Amino acid sequence: MNKMKKRKIYLLRHAEPLLTSRGAKIFLGGQSDPPLSPAGNRQAEALAAALSGVDLEAVYCSDLRRSRQTAAAIAQKCGMVPRVCPALREIGLGEWEGMTFAEVQSRYQREFRERGENIVSYQPPGGESFADLARRVLPAFRRIVAETGGNIAIIGHAGVNRVILCHVQQLDLALLFGIRQEYGQITVIEQNNKLFRITKKGL
Repeated sequence: MNKMKKRKIYLLRHAEPLLTSRGAKIFLGGQSDPPLSPAGNRQAEALAAALSGVDLEAVYCSDLRRSRQTAAAIAQKCGMVPRVCPALREIGLGEWEGMTFAEVQSRYQREFRERGENIVSYQPPGGESFADLARRVLPAFRRIVAETGGNIAIIGHAGVNRVILCHVQQLDLALLFGIRQEYGQITVIEQNNKLFRITKKGL
C-alpha cells in the first residue's frame, strides 16, 4: 500500500454514448453497453488533451465501452493503459434498462412513484438500488485510493460518480440527484491523507 499524500483525483463521467432515443431521456444503466457516439469520441479526445498536462499515476474505468473508450483516449495521451474495474459499472436498472422515462412512467406507474419516494433503497424490477450501488462502488473506490499515491483519473458513470461524491462530501445518499453529472464532466477532488474536498468542477 502506498503512503497517502496530498494529490488530486479527477473524477469524470464518460463522454457521450451512441443512443437511439432521439433525444428522449432514457434509463441507461449497467446492462446497456453502447459505444461512444461520434460527438462522444471528439469529447473524449478533448478530455485527453485537457488532462495531458496532468501528472497521472493511473487511469481507472468500468468495464462498459463508454467508460473504457473515454479512458483509453486519456490513458493513451499519458502513455499508459486504463485499469478496468468492473465494480465501477453503472447501476443496474433491470426491466427499465434502455426505456425512456415516459415509457417507464406509463408502464410502471406504481413502481416509478415508489422510486421517487425512496430513491436510496428502491430497486427497479430486476435491478439495483442506489444503496446496492454504494455497497458495490465505495469499496472499489477505497481500494483505488489505497493502492495509489499520485494523481489519478477515474472515468465513471452518472450514478457511480454521484455515489462517490456523496461519500467524499459526507452527504446523505438521498441528495445524490442534486449533484450534476453531464457527459464528459470533470470533478476535481483534492485528497490530503484521509480528508477529501471538491476543489473544482472542471479543469
